[in-house]
Amino acid sequence: MTIKKILWIITIVFLAGLVLRSCINADIPQKYEIVSPDKQNNEQEYKPSAIFKNQYINGIDYRVSRGEAGKYGGTLYSSTIGEGPKTFNPWNSKDATSSEFGALMFDGLTSTDAYTGEVIPLMAKSVEVDKSGMVYTVKLRRGLKWSDGKPITSADVAFTWNDIVIAGYGNTSMLDSIIVDGKPPKIEAVDDLTVKFTTPKPFAPFLRQLSTNIAPKHILEPVVKKGKNAFNSFWGVTTRPDKFVTSGMFRLAEYVPAQRVKFVRNPNYYMIDKKGKKLPYLDNYVVYIVGDLNNQLLKFEAGEIDILGIRGAQAAKFKEKEKNSNYKLYNLGSDTGTTFLAFNLNTRKNPEGKYYVNPIKQRWFSDINFRTAIDYVLDRESIVMNIINGVGQPLFTAEGLSSIFLNKTVANGHKRNIEKARELLKKSGFYLDKKGWLSDKYGNKVEFNLYTNAGNTEREAIGVMAKQDIEELGIKVNFKPVEFNTLVGRLMNTYDWDMVLLGLTGSPLEPHGGINVWNSRGTMHLFNMGAEKDNETNLWERELDKIFERGALEMNFEKRKKIYNRYQEIIYDKKPVLYLYSPLSITAVRNRVGNICPTPLGGVLHNTEEIYIK
Repeated sequence: MTIKKILWIITIVFLAGLVLRSCINADIPQKYEIVSPDKQNNEQEYKPSAIFKNQYINGIDYRVSRGEAGKYGGTLYSSTIGEGPKTFNPWNSKDATSSEFGALMFDGLTSTDAYTGEVIPLMAKSVEVDKSGMVYTVKLRRGLKWSDGKPITSADVAFTWNDIVIAGYGNTSMLDSIIVDGKPPKIEAVDDLTVKFTTPKPFAPFLRQLSTNIAPKHILEPVVKKGKNAFNSFWGVTTRPDKFVTSGMFRLAEYVPAQRVKFVRNPNYYMIDKKGKKLPYLDNYVVYIVGDLNNQLLKFEAGEIDILGIRGAQAAKFKEKEKNSNYKLYNLGSDTGTTFLAFNLNTRKNPEGKYYVNPIKQRWFSDINFRTAIDYVLDRESIVMNIINGVGQPLFTAEGLSSIFLNKTVANGHKRNIEKARELLKKSGFYLDKKGWLSDKYGNKVEFNLYTNAGNTEREAIGVMAKQDIEELGIKVNFKPVEFNTLVGRLMNTYDWDMVLLGLTGSPLEPHGGINVWNSRGTMHLFNMGAEKDNETNLWERELDKIFERGALEMNFEKRKKIYNRYQEIIYDKKPVLYLYSPLSITAVRNRVGNICPTPLGGVLHNTEEIYIK
């Protein structure tokens, strides 16, 4: 089967999934109606062509936008929750905010079409795959330039892949996701505009991996030669904006810590509108850094930002006010991300010979009956109804409800059952003492800490509910929201945590993007971080390793589906991670913003280059 056929199958299945999801959403108890993507009745009918057209003008292969012509000028205002970016180096990014900013400044060879889910060329003019399914020939657009005017060539592509990604610089999650049979792909610059990628075997996810940001060799090669520490600290948050050299639609103009990030138009960007005007239209794009959800809400209500992701608890109020307001609500269906609780199953010792996790707690967390009991006592339906006002569904699987690889049997989950939870604990020797507290069979009182990132008020509310649910079993839970960087340090470096409440983004089209979470050596293998190569892992963790190897090498969609069904079964049965709920993705956008054409895959800003201020 050819790559093109595989993509068409994925597209058809995904579109069918959207129809199914609409039916699912109809059963969700709601106090209002929000227009779904297929009924939005935008002021302008937006029907993109199957592919982007190219236009050759004065030595440049421009990509022609599919939206209606807009106008230049103005500033789009958005926001992000938390402390702001940790770096402006996208190849070293380990958080969503830094990655989001990196994507504004740096493009990859390909991208995912926000309407169809197909892989489409971006900086590449074309991508051809040979009959073996192992050789990818990429032709770059002619005339591409960095923001400093230097040409973008195949040397930049080869440098990015060979000297940064494959060499293990920055965030190694990308390297984890392209290893085939223990080997990385081979990358060769054939001529100035041609790059050849060769994988050891046919590798189903590879086409999407070509979206990796391309780095400017003339800027970063001297840095790479100084070593990984120099590279990882390069283009940090203290770097002067004029030092950045970018390929994307924007350049960094200003960063004020804990306040805002300002981007300005990149005059060398390679997209034009239907009338031949260079994109983007926006003069500036400003992202305010807000400490928490409440501050974000206040900024929107004050008219300071143009876009707001609506939480379920606020949706009814915003819908009620919509008719007499200057914004419009968009319902994009089930969110592609996941919210979950994870146990710390790490059994390693630190260099001083002490266990990272208290051995007593290790014994509890490694007990499948203990983990299952926690799972059964969680009241997911109450979380959905009380935290997000019924605007979502309980979640039991590692794949989001919008995923074309969703295991529907696992997705059905189970009802809350406190009695079953108590029976499971009793089976492992746990008992209630005279004061009603749970103790293990050795007489140790069961008490542990539950962490989450402070400032996300929705997540903090979920943490309180989870604490209350678990304490019904007689377990003492110390709920501790902490600053995000502190939390990351505990998870990634010191392993000093018991249970954590977090969320991860996801793709409804490709499970392989989660390999860094599920592979036992992955950099985001949270529940058992840092396992050494000569250490044995649980049998089911080794099976997960094999599943993701097989899934990546299988080119037939239906066979891949069965393989990834199994990984979801393992997570559901072994419960290192307990999934909680999947909210609807609802966004409010100011009426002053033009060319807003939301899709379930791309959200509201997938076409930022053609967005304009009316």
